[in-house]
Amino acid sequence: MIFGRVKPVDAILATAEKKSLTRTLGAFQLTMLGIGAIIGTGIFVLTSEAAQKAGPGMMWSFVIAAVVCGVAALCYSEIASMVPVSGSAYTYTYAVMGELLAWMVGWALILEYAVAASAVSVGWSGYFVGQLRDIGIVLPQTFIVGPYAGGIINLPALVIALLVTFLLMIGTTESARVNAILVAIKVTALTLFIAFTIPIIKGEQFEPFLPNGWFGNGEGSGLGAVGAAASIFFAYVGFDAVSTAAEETKNPQRNVPIGLIASLAICTIFYLLVAAGAIGTLGAQPVTGPNGEVLQPGTPELAAQCQSLIAAGTEPLVCSREALAHVMRAIGYDNISRFVGLAAFLALPSVILIMLFGQTRIFFVMARDGLLPEKLATIHPKWKTPHIVTMITGVAVAFFAAFLPVGQLADISNSGTLFAFFMVAIAVLILRRTQPDRHRPFRTPMVWVVAPLAILGTLGLYMNLPFDAKMVLPVWGGVGLVVYFLYGRRFSHVGRGIIDIHEDDPETPPQPVPPMPGAHTPGGKDA
Repeated sequence: MIFGRVKPVDAILATAEKKSLTRTLGAFQLTMLGIGAIIGTGIFVLTSEAAQKAGPGMMWSFVIAAVVCGVAALCYSEIASMVPVSGSAYTYTYAVMGELLAWMVGWALILEYAVAASAVSVGWSGYFVGQLRDIGIVLPQTFIVGPYAGGIINLPALVIALLVTFLLMIGTTESARVNAILVAIKVTALTLFIAFTIPIIKGEQFEPFLPNGWFGNGEGSGLGAVGAAASIFFAYVGFDAVSTAAEETKNPQRNVPIGLIASLAICTIFYLLVAAGAIGTLGAQPVTGPNGEVLQPGTPELAAQCQSLIAAGTEPLVCSREALAHVMRAIGYDNISRFVGLAAFLALPSVILIMLFGQTRIFFVMARDGLLPEKLATIHPKWKTPHIVTMITGVAVAFFAAFLPVGQLADISNSGTLFAFFMVAIAVLILRRTQPDRHRPFRTPMVWVVAPLAILGTLGLYMNLPFDAKMVLPVWGGVGLVVYFLYGRRFSHVGRGIIDIHEDDPETPPQPVPPMPGAHTPGGKDA
């Protein structure tokens, strides 16, 4: 039965109570947390990808993506405050809609985090190469891009992914102070970019505003303002950090929505000003092929056209692998360009670490639930980290980073993210019907309007991803179903009538629990 094998919310909450989280966060702290989590690869790297898809219309793309994130975040907050444990949307779905759908969400989250880490690695590579070029070191094209752009392997992206994986394996974590410094560097870099570009923008650079229209040349093209919004969604990933902090928030009913909406609004304004500065100073019209056809980002055809333009002495925004630093350099601010490049160079590895940590945590929780081999959840005796799953993840991340373009990786990651948020919005509505009296530290306002908007918004953005990115999710999901029915369903702890001890002691073996009245037995029938 598709809704069978539910992991009881009461059992999950009982294990979470040991953490005794102190409510210390106010609206301001939540807003700062959200801004720090959101600003990253998307704005530093994907600006050029968005320009190729939508031209100056990418400003609408930032707004569309922010609105979808906002309604999804309000749904996420309700269920995160009810089920405040590790596992993100995977755990929430397990508690509401059962094991099979939880597996599918967890499997999609693996896709989201791992591919996102690859995308950030590729983004960092572009700025790293730019930093070396500024000091006179020019790396051969063969080793700084994959086959999609005429190279063999993106070596800097491969190396940074493996390096961060190693650091994560031996237990190196960021301190709050280091993270705060990196956030300050990122925000300062964007502020300087805005301050130096906005005063010199030219109105004619915004014409035509929507060169590819709203939907490009049809559904599945991934072009146009809506297609760019589906990609730009990646620039907002991280806002769920506010949602998952609901249990540590003073007056969450008031402060969580303030933190969510304020952080999304501030980041959207930042993004719009950055986009306006880039468009108005350098222009952001898409590069077309020899016959005037629109070229897809991350394709050999676009790479070849960019190479010919660069050889002729012009490098459009859409051709740059370090978009913001490129704009500053093009308008004569070399020192600011170096600082913007340095900010990305310093800050993006921490984003890779966060993405890798999130992915390994999902893998770890699924293995601890028995849905994946429990050997994967083994804790290293010295490092005290799940080293096996971290190593496997890191190698996969490095492989994808070495050979695929950043935009394609971001789109693939978005497909997993959108599916997870889609499921969370449905779960919120189901819980409102099935468990209306359960305590909700945060309640989604106007839930019967907000949740359907989140469902339609995530589905709409998914449908406007490029065809290849859309197809990755069902193919990946199909592989996941095979793994589940061959292994996960047979060895599931819930299916075998046992439940895990959670956060405080991950090495404690799973303990059997007596069935509760009304609980589901392994066979899916009420006890």
